[in-house]
Amino acid sequence: MLVTVLKLIGRRLAAAVPIVLVVSALLFCVLRVLPVDPAAMSLPPSASIAEIEAKRREMGLDRPLAVQYLIWLEDAVHGEFGQSIHYRRDVASLVAQTLPATLELAIIAMLIAAALGVCGGLLLFRLRGTALEAAGDLGSMVLLSIPEFLWGLILLFVFGVILQLLPFTGRLSPGFARPSITGFFLLDTLLIRRPDMFYDALAHMVLPALALGLAFSPALMRVLRSSLLDVYHEDYIEQARLRGISENRILIRHALKNAALPTLTLAGVQFGILFGGTLLVEIIYSYPGLGNLMVDAVRNADLPIIQAVGLTYCVVVLLINMGVDSLYLVINPRLRVH
Repeated sequence: MLVTVLKLIGRRLAAAVPIVLVVSALLFCVLRVLPVDPAAMSLPPSASIAEIEAKRREMGLDRPLAVQYLIWLEDAVHGEFGQSIHYRRDVASLVAQTLPATLELAIIAMLIAAALGVCGGLLLFRLRGTALEAAGDLGSMVLLSIPEFLWGLILLFVFGVILQLLPFTGRLSPGFARPSITGFFLLDTLLIRRPDMFYDALAHMVLPALALGLAFSPALMRVLRSSLLDVYHEDYIEQARLRGISENRILIRHALKNAALPTLTLAGVQFGILFGGTLLVEIIYSYPGLGNLMVDAVRNADLPIIQAVGLTYCVVVLLINMGVDSLYLVINPRLRVH
């Protein structure tokens, strides 16, 4: 099994290289046709035309577009994305500082979405043929129609403003010093043995993660319910009933295991979308992640950051899909023969 998974990872890595190259080239070219002069923005407003032209030559902006891209790509391969026009800092360090925050939020949100999706899918399936089936379908459709930013506003208003039960800005309360080990605050606070800081970081993450989880869980619910309906038409379900196995055990031990495969595929796709969907939620909750960095970069026309963050999103989504494919192989033995 390990050999098969490693072969799959090797094939996915080989296929990911041209995808990253195409995305990076498109991103680079699109940003270069914008009416923005990075050289002029890198200098004070009082800079002369001669100084701007000298800066353009220094940044390589006087060269053909293809040459500029190859220079940028060579630097990017070595982890160098240039200097931020707005922050006057190394772009790679800014991305490395904010990426763990977004990944941590996305992972917690996906766990919430998976838990709600499985529980909701099982509930919808158990309601089949009852008077509450229509109500369950209507409820899941209503949940499916509410986007993550609207959930974010609703939860912030109810639990942050009215009830004042949970914090809704930042990642830690002002009284705590920011831990700097891995960048994942939940992990870092455990490593330094600060349970009080751990619960504070978790409390700050509840509302944005719940907003994302509530937005992405209805699709998992409906796919799991549909998969269970298909599985229950299989012969082995009827054979299990004839052997006297209880309905609950048939559902959990037999049907759910096979119905989970399509749901897992959707969860992988949803995780990639969810990772990109953190942007608006981060803005709403002033969460210092990659999405907030991207919005600031767009607002200030900071092209080096926009290029680096866009490429980072592409790479992370590819890695997520690779991980889901590997997990699919582990769960479904029939795929290991290929």
